[in-house]
Amino acid sequence: MPFSKKRWIGMPVLILIFLVITWWVIGKIQYRLNVMDVEEYEPISTLKVPQHPLTHAKFPFIDVHNHQWIMPVQNLGKLIVEMDSLNMAVMVNLSGFRGKILEWSLDNVHKNYPNRFIVFMNINFEELDDKGWPEKTLAMMDNAVKAGANGLKVYKGLGLTDKDNEGKRIAVDDPRLDPIWNKCGELGIPVLIHSGEPNSFWNPKDKHNERWLELRQEPDRYRDPAKVPSFEQIMGEQHHVFKKHSNTKFIDAHLGWFGNDLERLGKLFDEMPNVHTELGAVLAELGRQPKAARNFMIKYQDRIMFGKDTYKKEEYYTYFRMLETGDEYFDYYRKRHAHWKMYGLELPDSVLKKVYYKNALKVIPRIDSRLFP
Repeated sequence: MPFSKKRWIGMPVLILIFLVITWWVIGKIQYRLNVMDVEEYEPISTLKVPQHPLTHAKFPFIDVHNHQWIMPVQNLGKLIVEMDSLNMAVMVNLSGFRGKILEWSLDNVHKNYPNRFIVFMNINFEELDDKGWPEKTLAMMDNAVKAGANGLKVYKGLGLTDKDNEGKRIAVDDPRLDPIWNKCGELGIPVLIHSGEPNSFWNPKDKHNERWLELRQEPDRYRDPAKVPSFEQIMGEQHHVFKKHSNTKFIDAHLGWFGNDLERLGKLFDEMPNVHTELGAVLAELGRQPKAARNFMIKYQDRIMFGKDTYKKEEYYTYFRMLETGDEYFDYYRKRHAHWKMYGLELPDSVLKKVYYKNALKVIPRIDSRLFP
């Protein structure tokens, strides 16, 4: 059958459309092949500014937020060498646990480096409905302090995942826990408490969430609002404990998760003189707002302590550089916490000394003050 004029015209059009679509598809494939993932993107800055990297703190410091999980059997001598290289005078191990593990940790410290390590005890709050609560726990706390424990560390499970015998979430301000907070005040030991998470962990995991990368790499950190209490609820419970137990000293971990809202953290300090904080794992929040952060650190210089959280020697360098220098536009040590750059606060020596050691000496008992100038 002979082709009609229309079919002769239509065939080239179809071929042209096919070629355009093919070209578009190939282009998309090539683009995808050439596009790197955000986790791979590590640009080297071309900015030329003065650089003052530091590997040693200007003054001896106390790290009030550290975790040494195997302290009962740990070679502390090796750790001491690294601490000395950083100018870390005292490390506070918040993971002392309880019972025999706590006893073995304290024995290792006392036999080897009794003035270089402080050990905090831990409590199993899920026992609060068991027979003998709270008397057994209070007796354990008495014995732990007599043996050398210097504080109580409360993990984020309280308020988030810890449950009572009926399977109900244990709120941070559950009245069944009041004897614990009172006992800490009676014993003169601080409570370093981690409640909640960064508020971004409750937000949708989309392009607007600045902690998207962390939630991608650590998906279990996402807090589904349909399954867990809100950020504000947990913060409210924690602050209720602070107010209710004004005779007990609290160290609100990680800047109380208000490093991105320093005005709110300042109001917390103004209302509650028994509350202090530390810098563990949230230094990046201050590094992106150097003017506001510097003013805040100076204003509340008596309430802030040095803390690091997970231990890796090289990561301390960023802390020293940000606290001590006025350097601009340098990297944080963990991309998923901060894809932005850091700016130094260049704190006065008088403030540095308080953050590095003086504030901790006032709050944590039995630290050897002879280690400091």
